[in-house]
Amino acid sequence: MTQQNNTTADLPFRMERDEFVPSKRYYDEKFFELEKEHLWPHVWQMACRLEEIPNVGDWVEYQNLDKSVIVVRTNSGVKAFNNACRHRGVKLASDRGNCGVKGFICPFHGWRWNSDGDNTFVFARQIFSEEVLKQEDIDLVPVRVEEWGGCAFINHDDNAPSLRDSLGSVTRRMESRNVDQLKVEWWESAVLPCNWKLAMEAFMEGYHVMRTHPQLYVLTEPDFSFSRDTGPSGPDQTSNNSTSAKELAEKAIGFAKRLRSGMAGMVADYEVEVAESMADIDLPQGSTLEMTQMFYGMLHQKIKERGEELGLPMFDINAVAVDPGYHNVEFMFPHYFLLPHFSAMASYRIRPLTPETCLFEIWSLRFYAESEERPTLSTPVPKAHDDPAFPEIPMQDYSNLPLQQLGLHAGGFDNMRLSKDYEGLISIYHRLIDGYLTKADPDLLLKAQNEVNQGYDTPIRDIGL
Repeated sequence: MTQQNNTTADLPFRMERDEFVPSKRYYDEKFFELEKEHLWPHVWQMACRLEEIPNVGDWVEYQNLDKSVIVVRTNSGVKAFNNACRHRGVKLASDRGNCGVKGFICPFHGWRWNSDGDNTFVFARQIFSEEVLKQEDIDLVPVRVEEWGGCAFINHDDNAPSLRDSLGSVTRRMESRNVDQLKVEWWESAVLPCNWKLAMEAFMEGYHVMRTHPQLYVLTEPDFSFSRDTGPSGPDQTSNNSTSAKELAEKAIGFAKRLRSGMAGMVADYEVEVAESMADIDLPQGSTLEMTQMFYGMLHQKIKERGEELGLPMFDINAVAVDPGYHNVEFMFPHYFLLPHFSAMASYRIRPLTPETCLFEIWSLRFYAESEERPTLSTPVPKAHDDPAFPEIPMQDYSNLPLQQLGLHAGGFDNMRLSKDYEGLISIYHRLIDGYLTKADPDLLLKAQNEVNQGYDTPIRDIGL
């Protein structure tokens, strides 16, 4: 599948074989610099959640590698600017705040800008020549920003396709679940001692669940399987064995409770309560598949009804599971994930720090009633990757990654070897990265990105690169 050309041939540690990933892609300095120069400046990056900037003048800093951007809510909408004074380049803003009537003030010489990026004050303007202070040259430099899914995304490339075109069909799947109305329940971050791509790949396949998350696996076997279509809570489509309604309910309730406690989110408290209310449900006897479909159909409907009673912006869970459908892990290239379950979701964002470290952030997202109090958001101080304060499931994932990064340096380990059926997303997103690093045709990159944003546990397939 992998196509080669002269440019690709010059790329170190390129994807020559679809089922093998060269290990040096995860720690080589030169490869990391190529990503820094040719990937990150040309892709849409999730910069902040819109609820971080609810009021006019609210701003947050988004930094990735050496680029810092101010994302600010103005009277005319959300805007973004390069975070540098137009006089001597001093960084204007750090973390978050509200620029108010004074705007952004350079701490070095006191130049000022309003929330629209217009320069409003130059101290001792008379000491500069007019040529130096042309208005268009001293206004803040804008950065492309577009909104989707309750978030602001930025792109440093003015010629890149739109955000919606880049995301592709994932937008329809997530919009059917009212993704833009989800709000933050909690937000944490960790510095992981691994390459950013390793952190990404831990969530691109469910093959690891049996060993890494045994508490989930025992609740899904043997009657349930971890399938690319239905995820860990879905039935084994190949099984015709029957089970009792009580056994089925016990497993479903146990899984919902363990996912709630293990993620400290992703499943809402009221959803667990609804599941528990079905412990003694009576179902017509049939195959495991038939009874599971019936049970979950009823559970989804009851969750919807209970959510509406609570004043939540619910959707028809049964209907959207069929059309447009969804995946238990939805990937948005290059660094953002959504993990839907019933109505709540988890969300991940990964940013590179060095060739062998990255920043990993987790949000728990759920619906809130309009009158319900929500937490005030502040940028979390990154924890150590082994901090026991993290929920059980992320801790289990984090435990593997430092060992994996170390193992990549072991003698004789030159390539990862991938399952052609379930680890295909890892292969195709690496080939998309190669497309950016070799400056492939923009139309090919767009088409490939739409193919990559198709959920996890996918087989290896041709993406045209």
